Amino acid sequence: MVGTAKKCITFLLKQDKEKKYEVKEYSEKRGLKANAYYWELVNELANVLRISKEELHFLLLQRYGQSEIVSVIANIDVKPYFKYYVEAGESVLNGKTFKHYKVYKGSSEMNRKEMSILIDGLVSECQIAEIETKPQNEIDSLLESWGK
Repeated sequence: MVGTAKKCITFLLKQDKEKKYEVKEYSEKRGLKANAYYWELVNELANVLRISKEELHFLLLQRYGQSEIVSVIANIDVKPYFKYYVEAGESVLNGKTFKHYKVYKGSSEMNRKEMSILIDGLVSECQIAEIETKPQNEIDSLLESWGK
């Protein structure tokens, strides 16, 4: 169910008291058209650059995406935990060695503003490579359809 806090609480008060429920903040999903356009351009630019779509996607996340630094005890393999990351250094604290990673948010986790920045960055890269892109008003329209 999606609703205001009051609506959700009212709903929950009417439910079986023994059942468990999960409550999380609602966020609009990225529009499928915006996502399709992003991957269409990634494919075209990757072909021009002669690299894989996945490699280009990661480069775009590094240039235009959101990230945070995460520190982990050095002997822990982070591959099962993070999809997009680069090692950012190492330090010792209380005799334990930690590795620091810059972890990037995947595009499927981005909100509208973050995805807009990513697409704008990709469009500018495509224009430099002389790949035709949609006019800005059409791109804006794709992003506005987010969640509809």
